[in-house]
Amino acid sequence: MDKSLDHYVKKDEQTDLADKMIHHHRHASYLLFLFLFVVLFTVSFAQNLGAQSGGNRKAPDQTEQNPAESGADSIWRGSVLRFLTDTDYPPFNYYDEDGSLVGFNVDVARAICLELDVNCEIQAGNWDQLIPNLNRGDVDGVIASLSINSQNLARVTFTDRYFKSPARFVSRADENEVDVTPEALEDAKLGVIAKSAHEAYLKEFFSESEITTYEDQIKLREALISERVDYIFADAVGLMFWINGTEAVGCCVFRGGAFTESKYFGDGIGIAVKKGNHKLLTVLNDALNSIRNSSRYEELVLRYFPFKFY
Repeated sequence: MDKSLDHYVKKDEQTDLADKMIHHHRHASYLLFLFLFVVLFTVSFAQNLGAQSGGNRKAPDQTEQNPAESGADSIWRGSVLRFLTDTDYPPFNYYDEDGSLVGFNVDVARAICLELDVNCEIQAGNWDQLIPNLNRGDVDGVIASLSINSQNLARVTFTDRYFKSPARFVSRADENEVDVTPEALEDAKLGVIAKSAHEAYLKEFFSESEITTYEDQIKLREALISERVDYIFADAVGLMFWINGTEAVGCCVFRGGAFTESKYFGDGIGIAVKKGNHKLLTVLNDALNSIRNSSRYEELVLRYFPFKFY
């Protein structure tokens, strides 16, 4: 082979080698691009997945920042309702002769459980510990004639009102009947429980009358019977049972109408639940509404309040 032919052969071989190298580099570049694409896609997918699951966890993170509302909705699991009540406020809640816990509040609680088709646990506790026990999560609701007022609303949330008892005046039956107004009672002696909403009301609107305070209902009622006062002013339901019971021996009667000012006597009574427990609140309100719209509520009212107190 002459020099020129050898030159072209070698040149062709070099060209083939160059082509192979170029092809190799292109293949390597393609593999590198494919690798980078897979890596970037995997990272992006993982980030999106993390963001989505992070969004799903957002609510628990927020509730952890607000523990007052966090565990509230999880207190009631839907199979049993745990109520707490008092024991010495007949006819709302008290022990009967057999030692059983009974009363209007107790039966309202049972009617709610029946409406919701759940088991009912009704416990008795001391008055001062009702709200603390509720806020510790020991029970789901307190049904003990707690007044829906600003003081209690600062500590708990209430269902819709299911009962309201007004304030009323009572005098001896042999007294002449008069209009119960501040002007008509200017010279009268009025009795009331010390440090009560009823005392605050008398001092605000019947300030010209002589007002005497008493420690409890027994002493207040004795003062009226013994003529140390002309009128007593108290909760109408308690007065109703006393007037129609054996202790009063027919001594006394209601005078005037009912006083229902929310500022002093609240907006009635409701079931207290822990603040933030919106789920249970809705469930209880729905049950109360169903009971009120049926004959069951009227039956309970007539059973425990057979006498007119309005």
